[in-house]
Amino acid sequence: MIASQDRDRERERAHANAVRARGNALPVDGLPSVDVLDSWVRCMQTGLDSAARIAITVVEAADLARRRERAEVARRLAQAELETLSRQIAGSNFLLAFADQEGVILDLFADNRFAMSAQNSAIVAGSHWGESLSGTNGLGTALAAGRAVAVTGLEHYLLQLGDISCTAAPVRDAAGEIVGVLDASSYFESRQRHTQALVQMAATHIENGLFTHQMRTGLVLAVHPRPEFLGTLSAGLLAFDEAGRLQALNGRGGQLLQGLAATPGTPFETLFGEPFEHLLARLHRGSECRLRDQMGSALVARCLSRPIERRAGGRTLAPATRPAAQPQLQPPLPPASAAPASLRGSAAAPGLVADDPLVAEAIVLVEAAVRLAAPILIQGETGSGKEVLARHAHRASGRSGAFVAVNCGALPADLFEAELFGYVGGAFTGARREGSIGLIASADGGTLLLDEVGELPPQLQAGLLRFLDDGQVRPVGGTVSRRVDVQLLAATNAELDDEVAARRFRADLLYRLNTVRVVLPPLRLRRDFAQAARAMLASVDGGATLSDEAVARLAGHAWPGNFRELRSVLIRALLLGGDRRITPGLLDRLLPAPVKLAPSLLQQGAAELVKREFERTGQSVSQTSRNLGISRTTVYRHLREASV
Repeated sequence: MIASQDRDRERERAHANAVRARGNALPVDGLPSVDVLDSWVRCMQTGLDSAARIAITVVEAADLARRRERAEVARRLAQAELETLSRQIAGSNFLLAFADQEGVILDLFADNRFAMSAQNSAIVAGSHWGESLSGTNGLGTALAAGRAVAVTGLEHYLLQLGDISCTAAPVRDAAGEIVGVLDASSYFESRQRHTQALVQMAATHIENGLFTHQMRTGLVLAVHPRPEFLGTLSAGLLAFDEAGRLQALNGRGGQLLQGLAATPGTPFETLFGEPFEHLLARLHRGSECRLRDQMGSALVARCLSRPIERRAGGRTLAPATRPAAQPQLQPPLPPASAAPASLRGSAAAPGLVADDPLVAEAIVLVEAAVRLAAPILIQGETGSGKEVLARHAHRASGRSGAFVAVNCGALPADLFEAELFGYVGGAFTGARREGSIGLIASADGGTLLLDEVGELPPQLQAGLLRFLDDGQVRPVGGTVSRRVDVQLLAATNAELDDEVAARRFRADLLYRLNTVRVVLPPLRLRRDFAQAARAMLASVDGGATLSDEAVARLAGHAWPGNFRELRSVLIRALLLGGDRRITPGLLDRLLPAPVKLAPSLLQQGAAELVKREFERTGQSVSQTSRNLGISRTTVYRHLREASV
């Protein structure tokens, strides 16, 4: 009690001193946060003068290089987040930085308007922003407090920094130790209220990627009470060694297992009441399974890195369909020297409209998956936007390599292997003398999309499976393999489960491709049809208009060709009308008249969509109802229709 009272008196004295130093003006509306008050106390105790000119220490180039090397993995993960943040807060005179655990900035990206400010010239790579040197500031105070903080305007202890607002969050490794801090700063007048939440989310992304990387030799599980949140920041991460002992867990994992002895070394059986071998067996049959902890709470678990099976003698054995190591499940590490793509002029994927809940969920899922470099299978009808989503996944991955799309049904079967894996000079008649590296290798460091993967020739499926197992590519006619790092995406309009049953597609290949599966709804079932139609028109002619009546006329069509067909109709309507206004009368000349069968066709499509969502949610009627925005009664009706 006495210590608490002393601490409160110190905070009051620090606040009074700060107000006097600022001419009796409150630095913010109301009392600063406890973290800021405690920082002021520390600054007073070290003898810092709030009116003094800032004197930032900058480490030597050799020291900076050593610090960057020491933080290599966290730093590369942070660069991907800096890229995302730069898109989200663009136009706000911003500065983004990642610093090490001592407060030395390792990487810094700034909007030109912020960087050209004379008083901010000391904010450079290698500058030291620890609280003892620079006073209260987002970066240093987050490190001192051990949690995310925001320091706004004159909350900075040094008055010279009073025109800046910054928010920062520490980054912890799998052991819970702080390894760095992420900071976003802007001018006080252009600050954005949502920046703190964005920075905290970005820091969590880095932590999760670092966790998965550090624990990659064991079994890493994502857990959550609801399966749809397994790919989000709400999921907990748990890592187990080959004997089933808990190695580490992230903060969210600790919350989900609250009340249990979830400390390093705790056996899996102590936490979940079943043998570790049973979990491995269930994960061997699928990437997800249900758990119940010793407190009776139900969880869904998803495997993020390969499970390790045990023989009776205690030796380890990886499952036959999985390699000894899975580099494709490690977090993507973009080159340390690469600047964020957003600062090189890239933009969000064109044509990506996501006001439909299923599409929005698919986007969130692929964004989470590419952070773990997990293979993604995108399913949907022809023209439903699979490649658009794939290109968005590439941008979200932060990878600096190329996006390479391969249409598996467009190449002759006898040339497909050479095109995919490359060939050495003279490997076959007609081969170029210099050879070819192949489409997979051309995507090294980037993203490879296998479009219409269901049409992959059977003789090549085994070769693709080998590549997924070891990441090695050997060209046709060659004897030397090379390692290739790609984010793999596959897209299909076919039901691959049916193809497997018909023995036209390998079950083990589907198992690998299907690490993460998303299903895009057809255009006729999208709840954001109006927005999608207007976005498509804008991509054709930014000055053209589409009336509400015209949208309603479009919505009455079944759209078997989905977005491709929609684009063609809109172009023909513009050419036919001539005045850049699309009316129902124009569309009546291009589209067949609505027929009474159209609603039944729509009903069949809806039944299939409900069935897919029902299976995806683990056959949960209530969850399907919430996700699709329909009643439980409607769900049951569609399920009955789908089973007929």
